[in-house]
Amino acid sequence: MDILYIDQLSIMTIIGVYDWEKLIKQKLLLDVDIEWDHRKAALSDNISDCLNYSDITNSIITFVTKGKFALIERVAEEVAMMLLQKYSLKWIRIKVSKPSAVPQARQVGIIIERSKLV
Repeated sequence: MDILYIDQLSIMTIIGVYDWEKLIKQKLLLDVDIEWDHRKAALSDNISDCLNYSDITNSIITFVTKGKFALIERVAEEVAMMLLQKYSLKWIRIKVSKPSAVPQARQVGIIIERSKLV
């Protein structure tokens, strides 16, 4: 299996369950792994044959910055569903970390894996 990955994508958004959190933007870090067959692009050396990581990254940033979320679980789920549909993906893994959530930890978060719905 081939994987395109995006590591530690930093996005500022409104995220949290407490009233004070709903008034400020906080940083989320996203790691994204996407199953994609890279053979055609490798043979042609043409960007039109690959999954463009710049387009994927811009889609994620736009989606998350425009949203207001209570839970990182919702962020992960909605980003996964958006990407699966928009780019006709078969499989995706998303890790969402919230660096400011627990003072004693560098970051906390979740990891989900989703597959294309048939």
